[in-house]
Amino acid sequence: MRLYPEIASGVNENRRGLLKLLNKIKRGEVKKVVIEYPDRLARFGFKYLKFFMESFGVELIILNDRENENDTNKELAEDLIAIVTSFAARIYGQRGGKKYDSNTS
Repeated sequence: MRLYPEIASGVNENRRGLLKLLNKIKRGEVKKVVIEYPDRLARFGFKYLKFFMESFGVELIILNDRENENDTNKELAEDLIAIVTSFAARIYGQRGGKKYDSNTS
């Protein structure tokens, strides 16, 4: 048994542990994946990941299929803030990369 613990949002696309797991699944090195909650694997696109795993013959086991509604709402709000923050950083990062040449105006 191998653990891939991550402290990351379910909306984060840059998750090394998840990428390692998916690569091992592709190579046929994984038979079962056990997760605590579906949104710990991915907040969005969970069904795609489940389909991917099942297409390689991997059994996906979910320990707790139902969450506390208050926790779910709190985590969803945190994920929405993370999405907005990510997009804002990209937009402001693009603006900061442009240089103004005072000789051309």
